[in-house]
Amino acid sequence: MTNPTAPSNAGKPSDHLANERTFLAWIRTSISIIVFGFVVAKFGITLREFLRVSGSAARESGMSLTIGLGFMLMGIFMALVSGYRYRTTMRQLDAGNFKPAGTIVTVLAVIAALFGTILAAYLIYTARTL
Repeated sequence: MTNPTAPSNAGKPSDHLANERTFLAWIRTSISIIVFGFVVAKFGITLREFLRVSGSAARESGMSLTIGLGFMLMGIFMALVSGYRYRTTMRQLDAGNFKPAGTIVTVLAVIAALFGTILAAYLIYTARTL
């Protein structure tokens, strides 16, 4: 006689729902980083226009645009990685063979810390030049 229930090590609905919540949190974070990058890029343009209108000489550095684009690319990368990780986790849960993420979490943390450091340095640089 066969047992019609799934093996105990197969993914439960609660595991799949937790995977989906985690995926959505990563997506929200990536969207926030993309929007933040957009704001940083637009800040440089706005500041340049403000200085032009007020009669001050604005130096063209283009750093706001570069940093903003970097944040936007990081957010896009996070969205792609989160989709890949969601699918991988779903397959692992179905097979009863879940393995937590390792390297990609470290890579994303290092990239985020790097961009934070660059943004802090840029803030200090612009505070001294204005």
